[in-house]
Amino acid sequence: MILCDNEQISEQIEPEVRAVIDSWSEEVRRAGLELRGLVYETASQLPEVGPLSEMLKWNQPAYLVKQTGAGTTIRMGQTKNGSRLGLYVHCQTTLVDTFRLHYCDQLEFEKKRAILLDPGLELPRGPLRHCISLALTYHLGSGPIN
Repeated sequence: MILCDNEQISEQIEPEVRAVIDSWSEEVRRAGLELRGLVYETASQLPEVGPLSEMLKWNQPAYLVKQTGAGTTIRMGQTKNGSRLGLYVHCQTTLVDTFRLHYCDQLEFEKKRAILLDPGLELPRGPLRHCISLALTYHLGSGPIN
């Protein structure tokens, strides 16, 4: 497990996390590494979040705010058919519903658990940054629509 100071985005990846990312198709791996960087970049702009922990959860790279408990776990992974990248949140949160309210015309969703991304396209950084920040601050009680 890596604990990363949000003032400096970590380039270090735990060997087991790196092995999972390396098992993805080339396009998904590239998009996944970019998404990972966006998670750290976003967290670095949220002082209330504190350091992120990176580990595997359900054999997917996962990012947690253990120290402050400010947010819910974010995971990312290649979809089962291998063609897409998913940004996953806990399905019992209201996060995907909130994401839909803001970005139904810009992002694609899978039920109440994921944003689906086409790795052949440029990541929609603005909407993703907002969604990531909502997940990383989910437990701060700011309400369902931000």
